[in-house]
Amino acid sequence: MAFSELLDQVGGLDRFQVLHTVALVVPIMWLTTHNMLDNFSGAVPSHRCWVPLLDNSTAQASAPGALRPEALLAVSIPLGPNHEPHQCRRFRHPQWQLLDPNTTATNWSEAATEPCVDGWVYDRSTFTSTIVAEWDLVCDSRALKPMAQSIFLAGIFVGAAVYGQTSDRFGRRLVLTWSYLQMAVWVIEWTSAQARALVMTFNALGFSFGQVLMGALAYGVRDWMLLQLAVSAPLFLCFVYSWWLAESARWLLITGRLEQGLRELQRVAAINGKRAVGDTLTMEVLLSTMKEELSVRQAPASLGTLFRTPGLGLRTCVSALCWFAFGFVFYGLVLDLQSLNSDIFLFQVLFGAFDILTKIGTMLLLRRVGRRPMQVASLVLSGLCVLAITLVPLEMGTLRSALALLGLWGVGSAFICVTIYTGELFPTVLRMTAVGLGQMLARAGGILGPLVRLLGVHSPSLPLLLYGVVPVLSGLAALLLPETQSLPLPDTIQDVQNQAVKKATHGTQGHSVLKSTQF
Repeated sequence: MAFSELLDQVGGLDRFQVLHTVALVVPIMWLTTHNMLDNFSGAVPSHRCWVPLLDNSTAQASAPGALRPEALLAVSIPLGPNHEPHQCRRFRHPQWQLLDPNTTATNWSEAATEPCVDGWVYDRSTFTSTIVAEWDLVCDSRALKPMAQSIFLAGIFVGAAVYGQTSDRFGRRLVLTWSYLQMAVWVIEWTSAQARALVMTFNALGFSFGQVLMGALAYGVRDWMLLQLAVSAPLFLCFVYSWWLAESARWLLITGRLEQGLRELQRVAAINGKRAVGDTLTMEVLLSTMKEELSVRQAPASLGTLFRTPGLGLRTCVSALCWFAFGFVFYGLVLDLQSLNSDIFLFQVLFGAFDILTKIGTMLLLRRVGRRPMQVASLVLSGLCVLAITLVPLEMGTLRSALALLGLWGVGSAFICVTIYTGELFPTVLRMTAVGLGQMLARAGGILGPLVRLLGVHSPSLPLLLYGVVPVLSGLAALLLPETQSLPLPDTIQDVQNQAVKKATHGTQGHSVLKSTQF
């Protein structure tokens, strides 16, 4: 635990932490726009079959009399289940008898219709171009859209699986330069215990700002290719300045790279205006302060170590389940904003703005009630809100949207809880592996989330039931985790085991041998 003392000397919340946190929040914003992009680039516009009487000038000229477009539509397209023009079928031949006032629009047989063999005509009043209209991902091909969402998240799943262990072996900065998925742990390891939740909350606010940014960009750019370019180009600038970021000194020292770790500490001291303190840091001081941590033989960072090590197996399973529940519910709901039947641009901005308040409130509650109660409450609340939606009729769209927004509030709170909680549950030598596993499970949940919507063809409530049950069960499982509030970050596996032993031995006596802080 001695690294905390070194960090306090060079500055645990000073100019360096502020600059680096801001430097990481910027790419987080733009990465979030990629996660939300499919709501707009993959929006499903209103559509109908292409029919000659409406879409071919030669056929229109042969129509009897001067018929209005509404009449031509009525004789060309049957009514669908919602009493609007059918989106996936058309009449084989014009049904002129439907123009008779004494004939109802339902006087036609299924045999008189056919699929949209000549393609579709899309409403381009909201979006000039989307991938759905570009590749006709409607009707029999509508399942390809959630599959595309899942394939995108599968790519992030692979990244989380690879980069977690890679950064534990080769360092945070090198991997961070190539993947901004691992930012949270880097921030935790350079921040004092007092300010850990504050900095992590500000880091997580990048996702909220990104959601607001996505709504604003999509409102101004209605073509999916231009929108894709607009959200991708800024990341190249983030890649350029990522080489300036400092490596995690905590990781360097624990893995035996003492000279490099010393240089990073001295650099941070200089940035924080404590150059004199940095000059007093020598290899002898470093060895003396970190004597206990450096004397412990470190286990190789691997997934197997997380599950085999006493005291870590249960933490790994439960935290992974919480990550899975977050990804499953979040991506299942947030990538289907059109189903809420509201202004998709406004809802996206409101969701981001509401998420900002959520994370600020979560930070304050984390300080007062602790990590475990907040993790449990946020997951259970989100699940109950989603389950409540199944009881609300479709006609009450405002109430359904409000419950969805409240459920997403719980999911957003669960995200910041699990991000902070996971970083505090695992030692430095395995922290990135644990977070990588958690992110991998979150992406696995994200992959399944959009696909679950396909079950709606059997029962409209079935996807919502699954979105509700999974977080409730995960939240209850979080009761098995230990509380980490006010405890220093463990550096070694032995530190984790010592914490468990001291809690079991002295927990009822109301004191701890470990040095702790107010936060």
